[in-house]
Amino acid sequence: MVVRLEDLGKTVRETQYAVRGPIVARAAELERDGREIIYCNIGNPHSFGQKPLTWIRQVLAILSYPDLLISGKDLFPADVVEMAGRVLQQTRHGFGAYTESKGLCFIREAIAKFIEKRDGIKADPETIYLTDGASKGVQAILEVLISSERDGIMVSIPQYPLYSATITLYGGRRVDYYLDEATGWKLTLEQLEQAHQKAEKEGIRVRAICVINPGNPTGAVLDEKNIEMVIHFARKHHLAILADEVYQDNIYLNSDSFISFAKVLEKNHIKDVSLFSFHSCSKGLLGECGIRGGYFECRNIPDEVLFEITKMQSVSLCANTVGQVTTFLMVSPPQPGQPSFESYTGERAEVLESLRIRAKMVADGLNRIPGINCQHVAGAMYAFPRITLPKGMTDDQYCMRLLEETGICVVPGSGFGQAPGTFHFRTTILPPINKIEAVIEKLAQFQLKIMR
Repeated sequence: MVVRLEDLGKTVRETQYAVRGPIVARAAELERDGREIIYCNIGNPHSFGQKPLTWIRQVLAILSYPDLLISGKDLFPADVVEMAGRVLQQTRHGFGAYTESKGLCFIREAIAKFIEKRDGIKADPETIYLTDGASKGVQAILEVLISSERDGIMVSIPQYPLYSATITLYGGRRVDYYLDEATGWKLTLEQLEQAHQKAEKEGIRVRAICVINPGNPTGAVLDEKNIEMVIHFARKHHLAILADEVYQDNIYLNSDSFISFAKVLEKNHIKDVSLFSFHSCSKGLLGECGIRGGYFECRNIPDEVLFEITKMQSVSLCANTVGQVTTFLMVSPPQPGQPSFESYTGERAEVLESLRIRAKMVADGLNRIPGINCQHVAGAMYAFPRITLPKGMTDDQYCMRLLEETGICVVPGSGFGQAPGTFHFRTTILPPINKIEAVIEKLAQFQLKIMR
């Protein structure tokens, strides 16, 4: 038989993912016709010229072709060869073999040490799962939490479409709580309580709250007080917390710092709130989007629930081994005194400084355009400016016309959610510094044109 659209499941047909929606499809058409397109729709650093960190790629090169341990020994620094040999010894069978469902044990142990060093708290390798990027981890936990169409998951508005798409796909209910744009996209207890109360009145059983820190698409960075408030809110309403922390290295303001939910949870000695924390080498500083690697850590999860999570992970056998090892290298960088330490830290600092400069350039440039207002980009790699539109125009129409007339591809705010009566778009801060001014200038001319 021929499979027809009406044969597909309702949840599949209703699932939407704006980051690669109709506007991006149109951009691809225009590009095939010879138009120059600037893809600001997705956080894909290497596509904008960000170079991979040399040390990581050198280790991966040897691991992909182990004969280089001998024939290419003189091509690489001694610590690269030592690390590659260590990984090969620990994996036993190399990249081409399956691993245990949770991921390679020595990598999970390294992640536990990374968490302990970062937060000053204990971490258990047996509650850490390696995944094909953080997205697969988020999807795995949402699948476990959503058991019926009455189950609701609280997500921020604006949110990253991974959450809305996955909740729809698994037949759950999205419970929106609005971030406060006026205060730099912070969370407020009032909004959380209103959203929870509204859901309960609608007969929704709220199961968990998702928080993205640093924020996507907002670029906001939460402070400890805000995180503590969310934890106490979750405790009051018996909710699990999903903490998406993939941009934890991408902090651009000296006044901000990354604080993990796990650290605040342990500092407050809270044992009756379940926490799932996500990190990835496919986003953030490394930006290795094509290498799908990440992990999630579970806290305050009963053993019988961990067993079920492990069972679900085993259905896919294991995360890809290249992603697993790249995650290992992310949490086990060169140490002082090793040959690669200075070049590694230098490249890392160069990437972060470039992102810091671009974050300021994008926000300042957008704020110079009449009819556009953008909060500071404090972290991550996105801006979510508010736009003034002519009466009758939607942000979807705005972004399509922007693409058609300027070649700039951004995502309309409708794909992320926004307060009623407001319009936004999401753009990355990733275009090279020498192209950002040109992008801002094209945006300014377009904005002035449509306002006339």
